[in-house]
Formats: sequence, structure tokens, C-alpha cells
Amino acid sequence: MSDDDDPPFETDAPPPGPGLGLDEPPQPVTPAAPQKADSKAYRVLARKYRPSNFDELIGQEALVRTLTNAIEAGRIAQAFMLTGVRGVGKTTTARIVAKALNCIGPDGTGGPTVHPCGVCQHCVGIAEDRHVDVIEMDAASRTGVDDIRELIDGVRYRPVSARYKVYVLDEVHMLSKNAFNALLKTLEEPPEHVKFVFATTEIRKVPVTVLSRCQRFDLRRVPVDQLAAHFKGVSQKEGVTIEPDALGMIARAADGSVRDGLSILDQAIALSAGSVSTEQVRDMLGLADRGRIYDLFDATIQGDAKTALSLLEELYGVGADPVVVIEDLLDITHFLTRAILVPEALDRPTTAELERTRGKDMAQRLSLPVLARAWQMLLKGLGEVRAAPSAIQAAEMVLIRLIHVADMPTPGDLVAKLKDFQPSTGSGGGSGGSGGGGSGGGASAMMQPTLIRGGRGTAAVAQEQESPAISAQQADAALPKTFLDVVALFEEKRKGILASNLKRDVHLVHFEPGRLEFRPGRNAPSDLHGQIGKLLSDWTGTRWVVSISNQEGAITLAEQEAQADLDRRGRAEKDPLVHA
Repeated sequence: MSDDDDPPFETDAPPPGPGLGLDEPPQPVTPAAPQKADSKAYRVLARKYRPSNFDELIGQEALVRTLTNAIEAGRIAQAFMLTGVRGVGKTTTARIVAKALNCIGPDGTGGPTVHPCGVCQHCVGIAEDRHVDVIEMDAASRTGVDDIRELIDGVRYRPVSARYKVYVLDEVHMLSKNAFNALLKTLEEPPEHVKFVFATTEIRKVPVTVLSRCQRFDLRRVPVDQLAAHFKGVSQKEGVTIEPDALGMIARAADGSVRDGLSILDQAIALSAGSVSTEQVRDMLGLADRGRIYDLFDATIQGDAKTALSLLEELYGVGADPVVVIEDLLDITHFLTRAILVPEALDRPTTAELERTRGKDMAQRLSLPVLARAWQMLLKGLGEVRAAPSAIQAAEMVLIRLIHVADMPTPGDLVAKLKDFQPSTGSGGGSGGSGGGGSGGGASAMMQPTLIRGGRGTAAVAQEQESPAISAQQADAALPKTFLDVVALFEEKRKGILASNLKRDVHLVHFEPGRLEFRPGRNAPSDLHGQIGKLLSDWTGTRWVVSISNQEGAITLAEQEAQADLDRRGRAEKDPLVHA
């Protein structure tokens, strides 16, 4: 059979379907929905505005100055210990140190510098947390000796591309005791190409053997005014307007932490529509209206229970947390106390106009003892409000207690009234010679026996009424009138050592009953003024203020006695009878 006789090869026809035939037009492809690149690229403000060099660190001037001088002088320690509260820049500082040590500049020929360029391969790698020679270790999750052994094994190798191999250990206080011990030898004598930077919030938990091998830097809380200025700059860069009082609220709520404040600011910007108001921040933080809090404080201190409880109920009704209300009252108490002692505090830029006006008025009307008593009661009440099953009920009871003592005199007022009280006797005034005459004054009325239920006799009641005046007279009688009386009192109480110190080591500057000011001698005990003040207060029943002065003061009693002896001897030698 020839090839021509073979039947033709039949192929299976393609199944019908759209787009499979050559003469069919291709089906249109539906484009995928566009993805929002902004949502992926967005970074929170705390990361976006993280400092990249020493110039951008705020509130840590001592740290920046020390590290700057050390890098410029080439006196770089082998280990640094950074401690402070959360969000003040410990890990950020560690990364800046790593950049400063490894930066090579834009041209690749630079050395260690206090101004990292931010564009070389090392600066970029460290900023993006991908540099092979900068090893960050979370000591909170890697606490064992095996983790430290792995670190020690890597120390011996030189850096791959950088100038120094930098180990950053965050929350280093979480390491175990054995892990710390394993690290000691390497930390004391590390290779010249290795640097350690430790960060911790609990410096007391770090062994002293580790601290002695490090340069320690305490990062302080950032002041409120610096935080407010920083947040204002961030909001301007973000194109957001924010009211000054709102900035102050955010700065105070941050409690010295830059990261916490930026997180609050980020939330406030998200809450608003490009303009952050004070009311929005107050509602977001759960704060009460500051003006109403001042009204509540004023009513409480004035003893107006009806107004105070109504204001508390009103604040609670609009969503204010009772714990926050008590904290705000404590804050006002502290602010007014500072305003009395340091009036310049009212003129700070971060002080709101409301607080400046109300604070100035209330500081003129209130005294320090009243504010100190309010502070103690509110501070104790804060714990009760936090622990109570009903916070609002506990807050009401705290205010009621404070209202109850509002019109009570302070201890100083009681002492003053007690000293001024002089009971009259039967012979004073009037024609009656006996104490039972009808012409007696108010004191005679106080001496009248009073019948009290419970079986106590009138003599006991009269004795109780007389006792305050008698005690005051006894206290005045025992109060030393001169410095020599003070020395005599110490000798009478058999305090020979202190009496000797008073004679030999006290240069008297000022003395009046109840107050002693002196310059201590070279051999005086460091706590001499404290011992003298305590004993005099206990013995006399009157508070003594004993203070140390830098003034020269008079010569000591011992020197006066020695001078008097010399004078007597000189007069005796000049006496004609002696020469005869």
C-alpha cells in the first residue's frame, strides 16, 4: 500500500469556546482593583520622626554632650549602659551610636563622627535594621546563658564590612544571673572591634559587676514644654493644626515619654479632620473639663458640699472617670502649691490661660498647710477610689471627708490659739475676790463644772478644760530663751556629747525661741542640726527650726570661755598685788 493510499490523519477539533479560535477576538481582561499604596507605606509618627542623629535627640543634653566629646576625642568606651523610662530614646541612642562609629561618609572615606551622614551603606543599613555588623538582641525573650554563649562566640570574629561590630541588648535586666556571669569576662576585655550598648528600664536589677564595666547614662524624662514644642513641630510637618491647650494636654499625658506623646498625637490626628481641638483631646483621653475641675476644687476647699457633689455628679454624667477626677484634683493641689512657693511657674509658656488666671486667684486665698492637708487626703483617697467596687461612690466619700475638714484650723493655727489663750483668775477684774463670783469672764464660764452623761464627775471635766492652758504655760516656761539656756537644757537632760558639740562646734548666727541658725564647725557631726531640732521639739513641746548657715557667725562658746580665761589671766598679771 503506497503512502498516497493512506487515509488522511485526522486530528481532534478544538472544543468550542470563547477566545480559542484564531479568528475570535480576545476577551477583555478586567483590570485588578488598585491597591492603596498609602496604607502600606504609612508609618506611625513615633517611627517616622525617630531621631537619626544626636542633634535630633531632645531632652538629653548631658548624654549628647558626653558622647560627642568622647567620639571627637577618640575616647570611646567598650560598653554603654542606657537607662530611663520607656520612650525617652534608649534604643534610638544605641542606633545613633552605631551609626556614629561606623559612618564612612558619602564619599566612603570618613571616620567616626558625631554627625552621621545617613546616606552611606552603613547608615542606611543600620536605619533599616538590616546591618550584619549591628546585632540587636531582645534580652527579654533571650534570657538564658545559651543565648549569651552564642553572642560570645560571635564576638571573636571581625566585622564583615563595618568598622565596629556593635551589640545592642535591649531590656538587659531580664538576663538570668548565669547569663550575666557568662558575659562578664567578654564585657571587661572585649576585642577592639566590638562595642556593647545596653538599654534597660530597671537599672537596679542589673548586677553591679556589669555596671562597673560600662559607662552609665541616665536618660531623663523630657520636660512638658520641650514635648509640647516637639509635638507642635511634628504637627506642622504633618499639615495639621492643633490648639495650644491640646498640645499641653498631650504633653502632660505623655509623662515625659516622647514615644507615648507621639502615639497620643497620632491618635488625635486620626480622630480629627486636620484640625485637633482641645475638646477632642480631652474626650479622647477621658479628661474632665479643666474649668469644672477648678470649680470642684474651689467648692470642696470652701466646704460647699452641695455644689461639690453636684459638680462631681455632672462630671461623671458626661463621662469623666472618677479616678481621673481625683488625679486632676491632685494635679491642681500640686500646681497651687508650686504657685505659692514659685510664682514664676504661673508664667510658663505651657501654662494654660485658665490655669494661670484661676491658679493666681486661688494661690492668694489658700495657705500651704491647707494644700498639704488636701494633698494627703486626696492621695489616700485615690487608692480607695481605684480599689472600690463603685468608683463614683468612693470619690464622693473622699470629697465629703475633705469638705468636713475644710473649716478646721491647721495645727499651726491651733498652736497659735493655744499660746494666745490666757485664763483669767478670780482676783482679776470685778469686785468679787473668789473664783466663784458672778463677775468672771469667758474663762470663768469655761471653768464651770458641766454634767456629762456617763458618770464622770464635774472635777474631771473642769480639769480637762484647764489642761490646755496649763500645758501651754508649762511649754512656755520650759522654752529656752537664750542659746546658753539651750546648752544648759542639754546638760540637764544628760546629753553630754551634744552639749559638748554645742559648745565647741556651733558658730551661732541667729537665735530666737523656736529657731536656731548656726554654722557647724569642722568636727561637727553631719546630722547635728537634726538631732538638736528633734530633741528640743520633744523636750519643749514646741516645733524648733534648726538650720545650717553659710555665714561666719560668732565664735563658739568654748572659744569665748578660752578668751575670757586669757582676759582674766591678763588682768591678774597686771594687778599690782601680783607684781608685789
